[in-house]
Amino acid sequence: MPRIAEQIEQIYRQVIHRNPGEAEFHQAVREVIDTLGPVLRKHPEFADHKIIERICEPERQIIFRVPWQDDRGEVHINRGFRVEFNSALGPYKGGLRFHPSVYLGIVKFLGFEQIFKNALTGLPIGGAKGGSDFDPKGKSDDEVMRFCQSFMTELYRHLGEYTDVPAGDIGVGAREIGYLFGQYKRITNRYESGVLTGKNPQWGGALVRREATGYGAVYFVDEMLKVRGQSFEGKRCVVSGSGNVAIYTIEKIQELGGKVVACSDSAGVIYHKDGINLETLKRLKEVERERIAGYVKEHRDAEYIAGGNIWEIPCQVAMPSATQNELDGESARQLVANGCIAVGEGANMPTTPEGVRVFSEAGTSYAPGKAANAGGVATSALEMQQNASRDAWTFDYTERRLHEIMKEIHRSCYEMAEEFGSPGNYVIGANAVGFIRVAEAMVAFGLI
Repeated sequence: MPRIAEQIEQIYRQVIHRNPGEAEFHQAVREVIDTLGPVLRKHPEFADHKIIERICEPERQIIFRVPWQDDRGEVHINRGFRVEFNSALGPYKGGLRFHPSVYLGIVKFLGFEQIFKNALTGLPIGGAKGGSDFDPKGKSDDEVMRFCQSFMTELYRHLGEYTDVPAGDIGVGAREIGYLFGQYKRITNRYESGVLTGKNPQWGGALVRREATGYGAVYFVDEMLKVRGQSFEGKRCVVSGSGNVAIYTIEKIQELGGKVVACSDSAGVIYHKDGINLETLKRLKEVERERIAGYVKEHRDAEYIAGGNIWEIPCQVAMPSATQNELDGESARQLVANGCIAVGEGANMPTTPEGVRVFSEAGTSYAPGKAANAGGVATSALEMQQNASRDAWTFDYTERRLHEIMKEIHRSCYEMAEEFGSPGNYVIGANAVGFIRVAEAMVAFGLI
């Protein structure tokens, strides 16, 4: 064991040395490789083939300039990224994020997580991520269109339904996917539907894709609750964020009998003790594109807490669904003290390492993002299947497939954690399942 631990520590130091200043990437790597000791003891061939070292190094990293012009005629320059991390299980697959915080370290952390998340789905997709430091907030439709066209003019040469298939993420919804696909189609002269997912169902998109990440996270947590002999029925819940993932997390929790009493955005928190009104929230965020502060204008019994901490609101189930590292150790202790029994990550790596330790020590059921929020990419893969077969599935059929996939992800993580002597530890289970699936393919392909 000491020898394996030393090997893992040496690999981590090498990652830091080769990727300086990329804190989020370092955190993501540490979270995975620290759990792989038992896997390497059972599969020493993975160490012989240097699988961890190879899996921590992206197969390809693309950085490019994105010039565009605003409505006043002023020229702006942004930076675009695509990190094609690992294609052992299939074409690169992962979203594009448009947000001012995007830099190489963020994209690499997301791409690294995507490798294992995609492997957990059991579908033939590799891991990638991309995006830009462009901020679509406050931009006109024409400005967003011009940016997307410039972005795709460079990125298109690296894409293809058998090569790399992007989707949406923060700042990239159906509007942006439409502009990106239109430019790809224009440049290539091919109606290659399978090259982008998250499309409008009228032109090749999958029903349920918009809802998939939120629905899938709730399905996973529902399975965790069943293990505890419980369900969402009557549970008081909080969901951070108010974007796509949060909205459909709230929707599915309500369908399963839970009550969501709080949600948030970057400016503050809405607390509504009688339960969040989903119709109002959807209109504010999906139609009017406004801040959630406007919620209290229509619901006088709700409270808006500017700059508030949503994790201070007592709940039994917490669903962090906004962004990375939003739930720290102090907030985790507050949740536990207030009676939280289950946490499911709708966002990518929203809980800090200290927060994860707090949940583990308290016996709180904790679902890491790579498992809990895999429903989004799973449904993207289902969209690829429909595109490849020139088919269109019903909402009910696609949702059933999503539900089956999430139940299978939970089962495989739960059983793997037990196999490696850590029952109920979904972090160890998810990392082991995802890593072993990718590692076995990498060994089979030889040294490439």
